[in-house]
Amino acid sequence: MGLILLAGCKGDPAPATTATASEAPVAAASEDAGTPSDDASAVPVGGGRSEKDENDLYEFTYAYPDAAGAIPGLKAALDKQLEEQRAELIGSAREDRAEAKKDGFPYHAHSFGEDWKVVASLPGWLSISSEFYTFSGGAHGMSGSDTLLWDRHAETVRAPVDLFTSNAALTKALQGPFCDALDKERGKRRGAPVVRGEDEMFSDCIDPLDQVVILGSTNGQTFDRIGVLVPPYNAGPYAEGNYEITLPVTGAVMAALKPQYRASFSLGK
Repeated sequence: MGLILLAGCKGDPAPATTATASEAPVAAASEDAGTPSDDASAVPVGGGRSEKDENDLYEFTYAYPDAAGAIPGLKAALDKQLEEQRAELIGSAREDRAEAKKDGFPYHAHSFGEDWKVVASLPGWLSISSEFYTFSGGAHGMSGSDTLLWDRHAETVRAPVDLFTSNAALTKALQGPFCDALDKERGKRRGAPVVRGEDEMFSDCIDPLDQVVILGSTNGQTFDRIGVLVPPYNAGPYAEGNYEITLPVTGAVMAALKPQYRASFSLGK
C-alpha cells in the first residue's frame, strides 16, 4: 500500500499495467480538491491534486488538498498511493471484464474514488482523513475512511494510534464514552433505544480501535478531540451508512499517550 498505515480493506496494490487507447486515463479534472474542515488553520496555496479518469472499463478519482501537497514527503506518499490504487483498479477491472465476456454476462465498469481533507493543521502536525468508495460490479459499492498524521518535526508519516503507549491503553480510555455515543446515534437512526446484550445483530458495542481513529482540534494548537469513523456493517446494517463519533480528549486519553507526545494534546470540552 502507498502509505503503510492505510486501511487494508481497499486491497493490496496490483502491478502497474499499460492502458489501451480506449482505457487511457483522461486529463486530470480541475475542480477543487475539497474544503478544509472548520478547525483547520490557513491552508498553503498550491500543491494539491485532483485526478479523474473515466472510460468504459473504469472510473477513478483521487484528490488531496493544498496543505498535504505543500509537504514534499507527504505529497510523494499520496502520489504513490494514487498510482497504486489506479493500477489495482485497472487490473481488477480487466480481469472481471474478461470473465464477464467469457461467461456471456454484461460487464459493469469498476470504480474507485478517494478524497483527502484536512482534519487539523497544527504547529507540529497535519492531520488528514479521507472518504473512499469502491465498486466492482456487485449489488452495491462499499465506502470507508482512512487517516494519517504528518509529523512536521520528524518529517514522517505516523498513524494516530502510534502516539499512544498501546492499542489496549487507548481502547480502555475510549471504550466507555465511545459505546455510549455510538448507542445514542444508533438509537436515533433506528427510532428505538439500543439495548446491549440483546440477541439481535448490531446491538453490542464494538472496539473503537478496529475502526478508523482520527485526531482533531478546536483550538488550532493541540489535539483536543478524537474521532472514530465506522464503516457500514461494523456498527449497523448497510442502510444505516457510516457512523462518525467525536469524543473530547480526557484525562484517561492523556494518560495513555507516550510521554513525548503529551505536549501536542490538551483536554477537550
